Amino acid sequence: MGPLDALAKVCGDVRPGEPAEGVLGVEPALVAAPKDLTEAADVMRVAAEKGLAVVPRGAETRLDWGEPPERCDLLVDSHRLNRLVEHTAGDLVAKAEAGLAMAEFAERLAERGQRLALDVPLPGSTVGGTIATSAAGPLRTLYGTPRNLVIGLTVVRADGQVARSGGKVVKNVAGYDLGRLFCGSYGTLGLIVDATFRLHPIPEATAYVTCAVDGPEDTHDAVQTVLHSPVAPSAVEYISPGTVAVFLEGVPDGVAARARQTAELLGEKTELSETAPDGWGLYPEGTTLIDIGAPPSSLRDVITTLGPDIAATFSAGGHGHVGLPAGLGPNEVADVLGRLRDVLRTHRGHAVVRYAPQEVRGEIDLWGPVPALTLMRRVKDQFDPDHRLSPGRFVGGM
Repeated sequence: MGPLDALAKVCGDVRPGEPAEGVLGVEPALVAAPKDLTEAADVMRVAAEKGLAVVPRGAETRLDWGEPPERCDLLVDSHRLNRLVEHTAGDLVAKAEAGLAMAEFAERLAERGQRLALDVPLPGSTVGGTIATSAAGPLRTLYGTPRNLVIGLTVVRADGQVARSGGKVVKNVAGYDLGRLFCGSYGTLGLIVDATFRLHPIPEATAYVTCAVDGPEDTHDAVQTVLHSPVAPSAVEYISPGTVAVFLEGVPDGVAARARQTAELLGEKTELSETAPDGWGLYPEGTTLIDIGAPPSSLRDVITTLGPDIAATFSAGGHGHVGLPAGLGPNEVADVLGRLRDVLRTHRGHAVVRYAPQEVRGEIDLWGPVPALTLMRRVKDQFDPDHRLSPGRFVGGM
């Protein structure tokens, strides 16, 4: 029995792939869309029996991140795994399936006055894709990234076995914290089926305080002033070419007082608003997106290195993005990337290229130095010994 027939016996939505569904140009032979955990496990089991290379797909908002897969025999689409499984408002906990859109998830939680404190820059992102790429926005300053908010995970391993950790099932598989391992794993360790999150109440009031800054030193001083003050921001964001924005939340009287205090700290070039400033929580425009991670103290050096003409955002949560404009050739991109990595190295930071034009990505190292690569290979070997899950998509060709 061929792979198509075998998959059709266990999943109600299986079909040949189409060229338009290619993952960075690699066309899938087959596409399967399981409707629940049972079908997902059966699909992965058949894939193992047939030796199929599997690539998970959510809403395709970040499917162009990472390297092209070495092959894509089976694309597992999560759009039918789209339920809010459980929302225990009294415990501030919710479980959602991988294909549920983050926007719909937020709407459902808001009905009970709660939220997942995770702002995702790309509209349409799904729960599973957000976890797999560890995507987060400015709120990471206070609340962290998916790895800090996921308290339980259900995944299907490469052989079709279901594994659970955290949440209501206080048991880790083989001693691993699956939630942390799968955040940022790019679909290379298993298929995410659902996740349980820690929630927070929706604040009664919010405010944005924006400040115009002039140059690296002014920007550094503004950010450090806020971080070392008692105003307790939920997020502090630098938005090029010259804005520092502070997000405050809480009870109305408290937010108003803290907003005034923040404005006094930042000086005359400040504005108060109930709406986010332009560029807040968005990736900077450009055909090449570089993801940077480093402490807030590195911001001055990062801005100096990039200069005034390159778009960038930087969160006081220690994370930022750089957008390089169209028209830069591979050598020019490599030059910016190299200088950026050199300066970040002094701050024990990193720079990873998330996406770039094909002619650029073929000439640069997307990932840069990865000190933990040996350990990551060992984890990959344990979870996916045949290297069939998103083969070649991740760092080091994993």
